[in-house]
Amino acid sequence: MLGELLLAASAIAGAPAEQGVTSYPPAFFAAARPATALDLVQRLPGFSLDVGSGVRGYEGAAGNVLIDGRRPATKTDTLDSLLLRIPADRVARIDVIRGGAPGIDMQGKTVLANVILKADGGAHGLFAVAERLVDDGRSLPAVRLEGSGRLGTRSWEAGLFVGRFADTNGGDGARTRVDAAQRPLLAGSIHLQGAGIQTILTGAAETPLWGGDVRATGRINVTPFNENEVDTFSGPGAHLEHEHDDDNVSQTEFGLRFNRRFGARLGLEAVALRQDRRELAAAAFEAPGDAEDFRLDNRTSETIARAVLKFQQTAALSWEAGGEGAYNTLRSQTTFVRNGAAVALPAANVTVTETRGEAFGKAVWRASPKLTLEAGLREEGSRIAASGDVSLRKSLYFTKPRLALTWSPSDDSQVRLRVEREVGQLDFGAFVASQSLSAGVLTAGNPNLEPEKDWVSEAAFERRFAGQGAIVLTLRHAKIDDAIDRAPFGAFDAPANIGSGTRDEAILNLTLPLDRLGLAGAQLRGQSAWRRSEVTDPTTGQRRPITALHPNDWDAHFVQDLPSWKAKWGVDATGAWRETYFRFNEVELRKLETSVTVYAQWTPRADLNFRAEIDNVTGAGFKRTLDHFAGARGTAPLAFVEDRDPHFGRMFYVHMRKSLGNP
Repeated sequence: MLGELLLAASAIAGAPAEQGVTSYPPAFFAAARPATALDLVQRLPGFSLDVGSGVRGYEGAAGNVLIDGRRPATKTDTLDSLLLRIPADRVARIDVIRGGAPGIDMQGKTVLANVILKADGGAHGLFAVAERLVDDGRSLPAVRLEGSGRLGTRSWEAGLFVGRFADTNGGDGARTRVDAAQRPLLAGSIHLQGAGIQTILTGAAETPLWGGDVRATGRINVTPFNENEVDTFSGPGAHLEHEHDDDNVSQTEFGLRFNRRFGARLGLEAVALRQDRRELAAAAFEAPGDAEDFRLDNRTSETIARAVLKFQQTAALSWEAGGEGAYNTLRSQTTFVRNGAAVALPAANVTVTETRGEAFGKAVWRASPKLTLEAGLREEGSRIAASGDVSLRKSLYFTKPRLALTWSPSDDSQVRLRVEREVGQLDFGAFVASQSLSAGVLTAGNPNLEPEKDWVSEAAFERRFAGQGAIVLTLRHAKIDDAIDRAPFGAFDAPANIGSGTRDEAILNLTLPLDRLGLAGAQLRGQSAWRRSEVTDPTTGQRRPITALHPNDWDAHFVQDLPSWKAKWGVDATGAWRETYFRFNEVELRKLETSVTVYAQWTPRADLNFRAEIDNVTGAGFKRTLDHFAGARGTAPLAFVEDRDPHFGRMFYVHMRKSLGNP
C-alpha cells in the first residue's frame, strides 16, 4: 500500500514538470506524518529553504517560499517561523517552480516553493509547549499559542510565543596565551554563560476591499539577553577577568498588502511596511589594572512602499513593472570608558538617513515547453545624509540588469543559467561601533560606506530521480566592486570599501531515498558549499580571502519514517565551519565544530505530535584563535597568540504540539 501511494505521488509530482511547475500533494508526504508546513518544505526533493535576509528594502530580503502565490508582507517574521505556524493538514499542495514561469514573481530566485493552503472555514488553534534542559542544569521552557479563523470573506490570525534561550557559543573551556616564540604567557579557564527570553506577538487580518483584498500584519518582538564570563588564570600572575554584557532588543513591524485583479490578465500588488528597532547594549570588563565600560543606544527605522503591475499577455509571456521607495533612519549613541577616562570612538554619535527609490521591469517568456527566458532591469537611486560625529551627504545611482535562462531537456532534468548585476543594501550595523571586550576587540563604525556591487554568473544543473530523489549542482562566480571588508580607521578597525575582488562557489544539494538499501521509508538529505574568494588586504597590500566568508559549509539529515508506529526518527548534522577576520592589527580565526542532533517524533493523531531530541551530541565547541600584532600587520611583529576554546555541552529537548479545530 505504501509503495503504491508513493508511486502515485511521484506520478502526480512529475506530470507538470514541463510547464516549469512540479506539484507535491499531501499524499507525497503522508508517510512522514508531518505536523507543520515547515516539515513539508523540508522534504521537497532537491529544495533548500532560504528564509531571506535582514537587509534593508523589500525585494532584496526575499526568501524562496511563497504562500498562496504571494510573498508574506513581513521582513522580521522569517519564513521558517511562518511555516512552523501552519498545520500540515491546512496545506492543499506545494508547487515547486524551477527557473521561472509566466505570471510568477520569482523574487530574484531561480527556484521557489509555493505553499497552497486549503480554502477552508471555521477556526483553528494550536497549543505547544517545550522544555530544553542544558547539561549544566539550566532549564529553557517555551510555550506557543496560535489561532486563526474565517468569518465569511474575512480571515484573522493571532499568535503568542514566549521562550527562554541560551547562547550556544558559550560554555566552559580553556584559555591560553603564548608569545611569538610559543612561550606561555597565560593559562586559565573560561566560564561563559549567556541566556535570554524572547516574547513575540503576531497578528494578521484579511478582508475584501476596493475590488481586491487587503491583508494587514503586525509583529512585536522583545528580547532581553545577558551574558556573563569569568576567566580564571593560574600560575605566575594568577588573576580573574570578568565581563558582563546586556543586550536588550525591542522591535515592531506593521505591514499592509493589497492585491487586485483587473480582468483575467492584469493584476496589481501593493505592499507597505514599517519597522522600528531599538537596541540598548552595555558591556563591563574588569581585570587587574584594567576597567572598561561600553554602552550603545541604537535606534533604526525602515519605511517601505512598493507596487507592481503584472500583465499576462499570453499563456507563454508575462510582464511586470513597478517601483519601490524606502526611507531609513539610524540614531546611535556610543560611549567607551577605560580606567575612568573616556575614549573617543569614530562615529560614536551619529544620525543617518537614507532615501531610496527603485523602478523595475521584467518579462518572462516560455519560448517552448522546454525553454524559459527571463529578462529584467532595475534602476536604483538613493541619497544618504549623516550628521553628528560624521557629516556627509552623497547620492548613489545603480543599474541592475538580469538575464536568466532555463532549459528542461526532460521531465526530470533541468539546466538554469543566470547573469545579474547585484547591488547590496548597506548594513546600518556597520555604521556604529561594536565590541567584544574580553577578547580585546573594539570595532569603530563607518557611515561613509558604498554598497558592494557584484557581477554574478550562475549555472545550476538539476536531476530528479526515483520520485523522491534529486541532485542539484550550482556553480557561481562573482566579480566584486567596492568590496566591504575590514580596514584601519585611526587607532581602530572598521568596515570599509577596500576595492575589487572575486568570489567563487560550488554548491551540491542531494536528496537520496534509501529504500533500495533496505532502509524502508528512509531518506538522506544534505548540502555542501565550497567557496574561494580574493581581495586585497588594505593593511598589508597582499591578496587574501574575504573576511568572515566560510570556505566550506555542509549539513546532512537522515530520517526514517515508521508508518506502522506513527513515528519517525532521524539524525541531523551541521558540519564544522571556520571564518577568519582580518583586522589591521590582528587575525582572528573562529571555528565551530560539527554538531549532531538525534531525535524521535511520534504523531498518534493528526492533531497531536510529540518530539524528543538530544542536541549537540558531539559536545561541539566554538574555538577562537587570535593572532595579535604589536601594530599594523605586515610591519609590526607578532605580540601574542590567544586561544579560547569553550564547549557548550549537550541539550535535551521535549516538545508537545496540539492542534484544535478541523482541517
